[in-house]
Amino acid sequence: MPTTSKDTTMELLDRYLQAVRKYLPFRRQDDIIAELRANMESQIEDRESELNRPLTQGEFDDFLRKMGHPLVVASRYQPQQYLIGPTLFPMYFYVLRLALLWAFIVCMIVAAVVTPLTQSGGQAVIDALFRTPGILIQTAAWITLVFAAFDFARSRYPETCAQIPGVNRNWNPSSLPPLEKAPHSGKPRSFTQIVIEIVMGVLFLGWLLIIPHHPFLLMGPGAAYLEAGPFLLAPEWWTFYWLLIAVNIMQIAWKCVELGRGTWQWPSRFLGIVSKAVGLIPIVFLLSVTDHRYVLLKNPVTDQLHYGQNLHQVNYGLYLAFSVVCAIVALQLAFDIGRWAVEIYRRPEVRP
Repeated sequence: MPTTSKDTTMELLDRYLQAVRKYLPFRRQDDIIAELRANMESQIEDRESELNRPLTQGEFDDFLRKMGHPLVVASRYQPQQYLIGPTLFPMYFYVLRLALLWAFIVCMIVAAVVTPLTQSGGQAVIDALFRTPGILIQTAAWITLVFAAFDFARSRYPETCAQIPGVNRNWNPSSLPPLEKAPHSGKPRSFTQIVIEIVMGVLFLGWLLIIPHHPFLLMGPGAAYLEAGPFLLAPEWWTFYWLLIAVNIMQIAWKCVELGRGTWQWPSRFLGIVSKAVGLIPIVFLLSVTDHRYVLLKNPVTDQLHYGQNLHQVNYGLYLAFSVVCAIVALQLAFDIGRWAVEIYRRPEVRP
């Protein structure tokens, strides 16, 4: 009878525990997984001692099926729920969080981006913001109602209500997600942190989009002086502006993809490096402006003699400031690349 090697058994066990971890309360994950691992390893050793041989692949799969689907196992460690049963609650809570997040993001995009571009006045933005809590409450209520109704029907009429795919006892352990290849270091990013990052990114994008219509938001009283004074911004600032918009949209979309794929706790180091490299593009563009002419004179023929020296100092100061910012970001990028390269070299599977 073919048996499974110890390494294969432990890998499948690790994959199983990794799947359970995703549905556990964040603050108790390590303790619960350690307890569950010790319990399962003890049962495996007892079973192998009885058989006087390692478990076969089929026997180990049957053992995991007896333990239960990772979603069901995680539900046993959830706080007691009364409206929605423990089998459905982890799935309900996961769907609820995602739905509320996306509803909030859509509301913020409407309030911070769409409304300022389609309606004049700040009252429309305020009204859109005040509608957000009601929309979130309605979203949560509908999701709760659907899951509660399904759980009620499933418990009252089990013979007519279909089983949840992949959660019943016939689930296949070989379908578990593979182990993450690289070990993670440091503190994982929390769900609250990724939500705040996305929300702040959307708000910042909205702020950027309304600056052309309300320059006071960026320059304060300087906007009035620029309007009445002899200076004006060079056309290259529009290119820089749209590059900044594109970078911001890319970063928001990136974080949303991480959240949707469930990789928000451990963001990819490589993608972070790419994001920082792309963020350098707008700054490098400003440094490449011909003669570093960021500010121009409205009437160069008549005002050159009077304001020419001041104009040169302003442009040179801006060039130095952009150079410093570019150098800092480039050093951070080089440091991240070096640290990433060291981590890759230290991985046993990629050493020469």
